[in-house]
Amino acid sequence: MSDASTEQPIVDIFGEVLFDCFPGGRRVLGGAPFNVAWHLRAFGAAPRLISAVGDDPQGEQVRRAMQDWGMDTSSLQTDPDHATGEVRVTLDDGEPTYEIIPDRAFDHIRADDLPPSGELLYHGTLALRRPVSAATLSTLKGRGHAIRFLDVNLRDPWWSAEVTRGLLQDADWVKLNRSELTLLADGSGSNTGDIEDAELTALASAFLARHDLTGLVVTLGGEGAFALGRETSPVRVAPAPALAVKDTVGAGDAFASVLILGIIRRWPLAATLERAQSFASRIVEQHGATAADPALYRPYLDQWGI
Repeated sequence: MSDASTEQPIVDIFGEVLFDCFPGGRRVLGGAPFNVAWHLRAFGAAPRLISAVGDDPQGEQVRRAMQDWGMDTSSLQTDPDHATGEVRVTLDDGEPTYEIIPDRAFDHIRADDLPPSGELLYHGTLALRRPVSAATLSTLKGRGHAIRFLDVNLRDPWWSAEVTRGLLQDADWVKLNRSELTLLADGSGSNTGDIEDAELTALASAFLARHDLTGLVVTLGGEGAFALGRETSPVRVAPAPALAVKDTVGAGDAFASVLILGIIRRWPLAATLERAQSFASRIVEQHGATAADPALYRPYLDQWGI
């Protein structure tokens, strides 16, 4: 695993850490913010996870895993009143569906003793489903991060169009999938359904302008992704053919981690998107969103000159 240099900009990662519980009893440590922080650490960045776990064996397992991986645990809170997060995952032909257990520790991330701001603030939408964590994110946003990265993750019933539109107004970079774009683009939260590529690009361009974003990334599942920036033309990437897909859990988080890496390292948008797609394609070839194996990351560190 690449060493995180003290000169690396700190990336604040706010939100959920939890266990994905699969059929058959398999439990995998995850949560989108946790997965993003895990990958960033492996790529030599300096992520700081701002989250909460329960005062329980699962919470201790989270803390120990982070320490073993060389991650910063200084902003991982312990909540004595709420258990560590849990999601029950079912798979249908490799596609996951999720039952997110309510009122867990990550719903109660406290605003006291927050760290000074890093260069970039990453957050999603799920951890904002309860008022304590939502208020803490608002406090964190007041710390003056240079870049705010919103990773939209709309999980029924834990989101609203009104709240999400407010988050968009605060963001510099946004990542979402095609369905989320069509749900949010018309301002009403209604789903406009499947649309053609040209219409999708026009919709994304209007979305970027309406919310005054620096960059917008739209993931397209098995078709890849495209991105556009305020000063760059749209870029499209597709996964390599004949991927041996085992499951897609965490593919979007892998993608987001490399997007963030590209932003803080000032990579060109096209190179960033290609690298993000390459790494996400590798993650779907394994079970689970992360792996405690530096060998997973070594080829990318070498290819990208990290």
